[in-house]
Amino acid sequence: MSVVLITKDAAAQLRPCLESVAFADEIVVVDSGSGDGTQELAAGFGARVIHQDWLGFGPQKQFAVEQAAHDWVLCLDADERVSAQLAASIRGVLAAADPFSAYRFARCNRFLGRYLRHGEGYPDWSLRLFDRRRARWSDDAVHEKVISDGPVGTIAGELMHDSAETIALYLGKQNRYTTLGAEAAVAAGQRASAGKVWLSPLVRFVKFYFVRQGFRDGLPGFIHIAIGCFNSFSKYAKMIELQQRTDPSGKLRQDSRP
Repeated sequence: MSVVLITKDAAAQLRPCLESVAFADEIVVVDSGSGDGTQELAAGFGARVIHQDWLGFGPQKQFAVEQAAHDWVLCLDADERVSAQLAASIRGVLAAADPFSAYRFARCNRFLGRYLRHGEGYPDWSLRLFDRRRARWSDDAVHEKVISDGPVGTIAGELMHDSAETIALYLGKQNRYTTLGAEAAVAAGQRASAGKVWLSPLVRFVKFYFVRQGFRDGLPGFIHIAIGCFNSFSKYAKMIELQQRTDPSGKLRQDSRP
């Protein structure tokens, strides 16, 4: 099995990730131009390091998968680490030759110093282990996902997400994601409405804070869900702005381009 990662200036987070997958047959790191020693750190762990200019999240991850020496791949981000239970589960299913083409598992997100166990932050099912002959990453520039043409199994253990981002950096990333999401939605012919701008954040809050008991994660859980609700508002607001700037053919008006 190959572990594949995409990186950019991830030296501060990468070591625990690499240590957690020492059981892999190989580690492939595709870097898009780090200047903080990420490539050297990865090479020091025995990883095969490849440079690739940024292609977008989905295409970059698929490029990394295609560089692997083995058909079974485990895709990780630099700020994630495989728990001992998940590592045992992965070794078990690969040895058992189960009839699944891909596997999902829970991801546990650390936010404001607390691992979230409810609401939007958990179980955050992540499909990351798959046979690349039967599954692949989508081409989405953001919110990319693995598309499998066979059955998907669920295995025990957690992928620990230990993001060390400040709130300011987190909000900046979410702003970029909502922009990309809005652009992709409009390009796909989706339409936003006033109702979605108003109702989507409210429905999201009720779902994650009350129905899925995000309140049990205390203040970090509330802040995490509140930011998610604002992201929903932002995406639809940006879609409306884009819709107002487009002509009937769906192309941006030349006089409205920045």
